[in-house]
Amino acid sequence: MRILATIAIAMTVAWHAKAEPPLAEWAREGQQRVVKIYGAGGLAGLEAYQSGILVSPDGHVATSWSYVLDVEPIVLLDDGRRFESTIVGFEPALELAVLKIDATDLPYFPIEEDLEAQWGDPILAISNLFNIATGKEPASVMQGTIAAVSDLDARRGTFKTPYRGKVMILDLIANNPGAAGGAVIDSEGRLIGMLGKELRDSATGVWLNYSIPAKELRGTIGDIIAGRTTSAPPSAEAMLPRDQSHNPKTLGLVMLPDVLETTPAYIDEVVLDSPAAKADLRPDDLILLVGGKRVDGQRTLRNLLRMIDRRDDVELTIQRDTEILPLVLRP
Repeated sequence: MRILATIAIAMTVAWHAKAEPPLAEWAREGQQRVVKIYGAGGLAGLEAYQSGILVSPDGHVATSWSYVLDVEPIVLLDDGRRFESTIVGFEPALELAVLKIDATDLPYFPIEEDLEAQWGDPILAISNLFNIATGKEPASVMQGTIAAVSDLDARRGTFKTPYRGKVMILDLIANNPGAAGGAVIDSEGRLIGMLGKELRDSATGVWLNYSIPAKELRGTIGDIIAGRTTSAPPSAEAMLPRDQSHNPKTLGLVMLPDVLETTPAYIDEVVLDSPAAKADLRPDDLILLVGGKRVDGQRTLRNLLRMIDRRDDVELTIQRDTEILPLVLRP
């Protein structure tokens, strides 16, 4: 009887090993759906690379919004192909951006609506951490488990991030330089999350290894791809006369020299006692949104300000180092 029981157990184990795809197989499939992203890296000499996830066969890439995306970034695929990309849209509250490259028939991760990740589930984290994959080398893979699924505790400014939703706490050191925007997949190779940026507890100094659940991003990614959240460029008809509208000078802003076709909207100086100074704007802050509309350069910034009466408040969303902050300038 013991021999028969041993044979039965061995046959069961062999059947499961045959039925379940080997780890290397679904890891490799995940690597083919993760891209490397290269941008400007901000003004402080920070790393200019991160990761992204292909979310459509037509070249849409979901990634984490960061200073790497100060300019339209370069995207490298797993096979080494290199593409210029455009930023289709982003959502500051989720620290999410969607890029588009001119490619078709790409392997991608569908984002399933009802996919739930649980505590203890085995996972793989796939990303270009530390810029190890600079060409056609595959992205790095880390194996671990989900330690917890919880709300991100940022109520008292513990973590410098605008995101306030659910996160998966990962039992692996995944949130390294370059890993932001990478994929977290389950034991069946399905996308269950996107790696967030490096996040440190300001009270304890502890680094948090986490991922934003894919289902939290699904609706916004779909809206951006479908064009439902893309702001049209300001039209001449919507602009006010120059002596009635805002401009950087009326707000007390001195911008970096506008020498490129799309010079990023970085602040060079803030005039003392101006609306900008009272709102705590600082040199090297990057203006991302004006009144909820994306600022892709200084020309767009000036045009958007031309649409706001000089007597009205100006709502800005800015990036300061790794933080994204909403501010209101009151004339």
